[in-house]
Amino acid sequence: MGLFELFQAAGPGARDPGLAIAVVGLYLAGVLALALLVRRRWPEQREWSRKLVHVGTGPVVLLAWALQIERGIALPVAAAVTVLTALNHRFRLLPAVEDVGRPSYGTVAYGASITVLLALFWPAQPAAVAAGVLVMAFGDGLAGLLGPLVRSPSWSLWGQRKSLVGTGAMAIASAAVLGLLWFLQGPAAAVSGLAGWAAAGPPQAAAAILVITALAVGLEQLSAYGLDNLSVPLAVGLLWSLLRP
Repeated sequence: MGLFELFQAAGPGARDPGLAIAVVGLYLAGVLALALLVRRRWPEQREWSRKLVHVGTGPVVLLAWALQIERGIALPVAAAVTVLTALNHRFRLLPAVEDVGRPSYGTVAYGASITVLLALFWPAQPAAVAAGVLVMAFGDGLAGLLGPLVRSPSWSLWGQRKSLVGTGAMAIASAAVLGLLWFLQGPAAAVSGLAGWAAAGPPQAAAAILVITALAVGLEQLSAYGLDNLSVPLAVGLLWSLLRP
């Protein structure tokens, strides 16, 4: 049994869905409030508040997993949030989330990717959803913050600047998130094929994590209009579902 299964057994979860939803709602409200404070304190750093929302949204999946929020609640809420994000993108109701000074559909794509992952894997494979979302949240989020702040060799792909520091941050954060999830999910069940290979021992598990990390880093390089917010989570989630069902 993994650590999340132990937490689920002790927590409110499905026994009190109202409490679980309240916990998630309070957490999201806190993230948004902090982003607004950052935007007010450093108005010239428009990317900071957006990246704070980007990173802070990711752990919601872990909360939903631990609190056993049902598919019938998680999927409609994710779809509704995506629609609201699209409206915010169009009308700039909350500039702290959208105003980055360049053409980007990243926040809409991010919400869409979470919705699709929930539709594909929730609640049967919550770790696949968590893998896709958290790699994007922490990997891409840290890359977007550290890349512009730390000078390093850089290049341009499809009009998007990429740097050695940002790409390294994406790789390290992604590998760390995936390794932690691999541990939290607990012992692998008896399986065959790719999943059987990945479950054969620590070297194979490490190789599987590196393969998923490499895929995420490669797709993050192709980030025109923020569409890596869609491609990275979906690709990571799908590959995780094959290697760690």
